[in-house]
Amino acid sequence: MLPWTEIGAQISSSTGIPFAVGKISSVGGGCINQAHRIEDNGRRFFVKLNHADGLSMFEAEAAGLHEIHSSRTLRVPAPVCWGKNSSTAWLVLEYLEMGKGSRSSAATLGSGLAAMHHFSSEKYGWTRDNTIGATPQINISSSNWIEFWRKYRLGYQLRLAAVNGHSGRSGRLQTRGERLMEQLDCFFPVSQPVASLLHGDLWSGNYSFDEAAQPVVFDPAVYYGDRETDVAMTELFGGFPDVFYAAYRDAYPLDPGYTTRKTLYNLYHILNHLNLFGAGYLRQAEQMIDKLLAEVS
Repeated sequence: MLPWTEIGAQISSSTGIPFAVGKISSVGGGCINQAHRIEDNGRRFFVKLNHADGLSMFEAEAAGLHEIHSSRTLRVPAPVCWGKNSSTAWLVLEYLEMGKGSRSSAATLGSGLAAMHHFSSEKYGWTRDNTIGATPQINISSSNWIEFWRKYRLGYQLRLAAVNGHSGRSGRLQTRGERLMEQLDCFFPVSQPVASLLHGDLWSGNYSFDEAAQPVVFDPAVYYGDRETDVAMTELFGGFPDVFYAAYRDAYPLDPGYTTRKTLYNLYHILNHLNLFGAGYLRQAEQMIDKLLAEVS
């Protein structure tokens, strides 16, 4: 049985206004959590559910939403409360009615992301680990971006791929991947980029527009790092119009080396998809590594 009574009681305690879960509507779109809209006397909330051991994931998501909100740049759904019982963990968020965006809305998303990337830290990483999809994402604080990317992004995913049995022919994925990690310095004429606040998982399924046609971002995997990683992911699966990129570049121009580094940054996400969804992503990961190694051979 789902914990609606407990969730209603926690919402009541957190908001100071009594809330008894009435109408419950399933919301599609996610593959990791169950999602629902709950209502009581015209008040609505968005609820994510997972197994009880998923509470730390929800705690980190709430903290990430707070971090983006604190930048006063892009809108996010406000976290309300989170908790668990013996079987189920939950995260309750502000419910936002989504509308339809325009070219102007997409431009606002681009300039808003640039503004968020101006919000920075002295160190790479974050105050806590979180998840990228369902995969742990290590955010140990570091003063060296290349070492951070080598150890906690590419290296972590390559080791996980080996554990999951994704090694390609004769361990080619890990062998070529190790060679790439040895050459990372070659991709960075400026070795220490600004440690920008990152959404961390910015694909087309993680943004929308509210009823006022203003951009909203959600489902973050927040940390501080090279802003090019966010921009690169927007290109990985498509769904961002040209006006978005034009507005971003007008507000915060990209270095010419981004054209090459975007493959390096998106390799992290393809390796993560390999680890989450299986061998269908193996060949793409190998091709990306080969392309990057060809740049430094």
